Formats: sequence, structure tokens, C-alpha cells
Amino acid sequence: MTSSKRKILVTGAGGYIGSVATDLFLKKEFEVVGIDNFSTGYRQPLELLQKKFGSKSFRFYEADLRDDLSPILKKEKGIEAVVHYAASCSVNESMEDPLKYFSNNVCGSQNLFRQILEYGINNLVFSSTCAVYGEAQYVPIDENHPTFPTNPYGESKRMIEKMIEWLGKLKDLHFVILRYFNVCGASDDSALGDSKRPSMLLVQNAVRGALDLAPFSLTCPKVDTPDGTPIRDYLNVVDLNSAHLLALDYLFSGGQSEIINLGTGAGSSVLEIVNQVQAVLGKKFSIGKSAPRQGEYAKMVASIEKAKKVLGWQPKRSLEQSIRSLTAWYQNRPQGWEY
Repeated sequence: MTSSKRKILVTGAGGYIGSVATDLFLKKEFEVVGIDNFSTGYRQPLELLQKKFGSKSFRFYEADLRDDLSPILKKEKGIEAVVHYAASCSVNESMEDPLKYFSNNVCGSQNLFRQILEYGINNLVFSSTCAVYGEAQYVPIDENHPTFPTNPYGESKRMIEKMIEWLGKLKDLHFVILRYFNVCGASDDSALGDSKRPSMLLVQNAVRGALDLAPFSLTCPKVDTPDGTPIRDYLNVVDLNSAHLLALDYLFSGGQSEIINLGTGAGSSVLEIVNQVQAVLGKKFSIGKSAPRQGEYAKMVASIEKAKKVLGWQPKRSLEQSIRSLTAWYQNRPQGWEY
């Protein structure tokens, strides 16, 4: 690793993925500056991480990406890269409130990029999504698959990707765009996990259902798959963030800008996931039905050949490990973070 005390900025550090990432970066001896507006992220995990690693290694600030970030960037001299997680990320909510997604995701990112470039920070790892692809024309989906988003969330992320690509051509921004498929699990020690109530993520909700923390309902529309439920590619959150570490190393070593998919290369239907959670935990739970989410599609499975080739990355944790780490997280913090 080339990361010894390199200083990075992490946006959305108080969120589910961002907090697990911050823990991982600190373990790899990065100096981390976190920012979050705490609209959906939490202070508590960041306070725990600051206590664990010390304020010399980790400091965090409350800030919205649409605001003036110069006080933070002036104070925190020497930032070499940004890992940009902060975003509104519900497909269904984006169909109901598209302007929120264009404001928070697109305008926030544009403001962030303008300011980091002004301060000479030109390495970026961006948290994107398979939602940029829209309905799968073939599976597994590689990075050359056409991008036709079917919801404002996916569209907002594609707009940000296009901004990044133009800034790469015109302003010497070096980037790795990582397109996530579905994320699950908690940190390996189960100290950090998904705190949204309700979570928007299937494995999380199924585990909560099995633990009697919340009733479990299917929110998916009927689609053209063998069991009528959507097929998705579920990746462990620590494996996901390991790819961000490798992407930072890749940029610091002079790697050229890339767009890379992150998944497992295998798909499971919603009902298969529910059955697996029940099998791993040895508990049947009742399955309700609620209004189907808008903007969903039938099948999304990643090709991860490029991630293997460019970053030397591949997932290590099984779906069962993700279910077990989530179970321990929810048993320890049934209500998630308090603030």
C-alpha cells in the first residue's frame, strides 16, 4: 500500500457505506477528513472512530456540499484525494421528489468539484451506481453497457459521471468512478452498519424481519424472472470499500481514469435472499406485501472482470457472512445510531 499518512477527504462519512469506509481508511493509516450534513448520516459512528483513532488521524465537519467548503479546505491543507460517497440514494424517493436528487446529488457534486479543483485536489474516487444502466440489455452488465437510467436517482449519478469525465478531459481531474450494484453486510466486527429505519436495502430488512425488529414486506413489483421477483447482485460493504482503497492506490500510482463496476458477478432474486436469511438464522418470518417501489427493473448482475484486471480486486465475503455481520450489528444496536 502506498497510503502511509496520505490525507484524504471523505464525503458522506456518517452514512452506512461512508462510516465503514472511514474505518477501513483509518486502519490503512490514511489521515481522514470527513464531512456530512447529517441529513441521513450520523455523528455517533464518527465520534466513535475519532475516539478509536484519535483526532490527529481523523476529524469531521458538518457541512452540506452545496455550501462554501473553503473554511474546511483552508484549514485542512494537504488533502490529496476525495472519496465522494455523499448522496441521496433512494430510487423510489427520486421518482417522488426528483428535484431533491438533482439539487443534492448533482448541484452538491458540482460545487464540491469546483472547490476541490480550486484547492489543487485532483484525485477523485466517486461512488456511483448500476442505476445508470437502466433496464439490463444483457447480463452480466459490463462497463460498456448503454446507460439509460429509468429513475432520477440513476440519472443524477450519470450526470455527475459526465461532469467528472469532462473535468478529466479539461481540468486534469484524475478519477475512478465505481458503479455499485447492491450493498449488504456490516463491518467485520459488526460495530458499524446500516442505521436507516426503514433501510432501503433488502438483506438488511430481511434480517430485521428475522430478528422481530420490524415487520418484513416485499416492496418489489412483479417482474419477468423465474420467481417473479427482481434479481440483484449483493456485495458486502467491506469488500465494496476495499475496492475504494485499491482505487486510491491506483490513482496515487499514476493510473489512468476509469469507470469500474463493483458486484459479485452472481445474482439472487428477492425471494432467494429471504429464504437464505431464514436458513442462516434458522427462523421463518412472515412476509407482508406493500405498494411496489417505482423505477425498479427486473435483473441487474455485474461483470467484475474489469475490477479484477484494473484494480486486482475481487469480493471475499459470502452472502452468509454479510447476513451474520448484519445480525450481530442489529442485535447490538437494534435502533441503529441514536444521533
